[in-house]
Amino acid sequence: MYVVESKGGAIACMLLALFLLGTWPAVMTLLERRGRLPQHTYLDYSITNLLAAVIIAFTFGWLMQDNWPSVMFAMAGGVVLSLGNLSTQYAWAFVGLSVTEVITASITVVIGTTLNYFLDDKINNAKILFPGVGCFLIAVCLASAVHSSNAADNRAKLRCLSNDDKLRSVATDISTSREAFPETERRAKFGTADFLVELENRRAIKVFGKSTLIGLAITFFAGICFSLFSPAFNLASNDQWHTLKKGVPDLVVYTAFFWFSVSCFVLAIILNVTFLYHPVLDLPRSSLKAYINDWNGRGWAFFAGLLCGFGNGLQFMGGQAAGYAAADAVQALPLVSTFWGILLFGEYRKSSRRTYVFLASMLLMFVAAVAVLMASAGHRK
Repeated sequence: MYVVESKGGAIACMLLALFLLGTWPAVMTLLERRGRLPQHTYLDYSITNLLAAVIIAFTFGWLMQDNWPSVMFAMAGGVVLSLGNLSTQYAWAFVGLSVTEVITASITVVIGTTLNYFLDDKINNAKILFPGVGCFLIAVCLASAVHSSNAADNRAKLRCLSNDDKLRSVATDISTSREAFPETERRAKFGTADFLVELENRRAIKVFGKSTLIGLAITFFAGICFSLFSPAFNLASNDQWHTLKKGVPDLVVYTAFFWFSVSCFVLAIILNVTFLYHPVLDLPRSSLKAYINDWNGRGWAFFAGLLCGFGNGLQFMGGQAAGYAAADAVQALPLVSTFWGILLFGEYRKSSRRTYVFLASMLLMFVAAVAVLMASAGHRK
């Protein structure tokens, strides 16, 4: 069984996890903006997310061990992660990819890193670690300012359009909005009022006329869920609460990740199949038959699941070696998500100078945070 032991190896795992975990939300957002129902996308994503855990478990570890208390902690972590990932899928539509990732990541670090620091018997340098947590806390405040300023910019853009133009999206035929919308078919320029209406016409989750408070509430709920999955996984791998019988070995990280992903998969299937027939946020009703026949973007959804699965696995491998508090540096994933948001989706194009100042400040704070958290990495005996 391969085990990451060196601090350098742990940091390498964290950096690769940072890229993977920052990229998969962009892929999911791309599909929603092309009109694919999020229930369909998440079901596809869940399949390959579990597949990644199976590959990791059979490649690097083993599966059969007699330590069910630890397995239950791992599965509890999978449950809260599944709830968090499912929630962010709807939050992205309301408040954008960048702001959603910033807020959820910052809440995760402020709560989850603190819990992991004490669970890991303080192996991370507190004098370095908690200033990094402070950087994340400042980043979430700046993210709220970015969202507020950008929302005001968008409202100003839309005021120049007539009410008929704004309401065209409400009457858009669902079958049309589900079609892929490639670059060559987009007529409006990024950041313009016409682009905002065009986006509303083709996306799966309609946001015009709905309060952004809905999106922020979903985002904060997701952040709370994300803040708990890493401490639960930590307990599963290291048994700090001494739930195992004497002589029973700790659950190895790869086995814990397998059970973690199984519970994540099961809950995702239950909730998303329910949402097919009882959709939320005014989404159209679907069915299992419609899902099976929906191949538009399925490959991208599968790809997103693999990215997330391997990203989570690398995060846990790094955390087991250098401390899960330091591994929370991967929560700086908004650095990557914001890059994709600007490049692929035109977020913040033609925004005000005030928005750009807040955005630059937020990103600089994340750069500082990831550097500080990684510098606090310890070494588990």
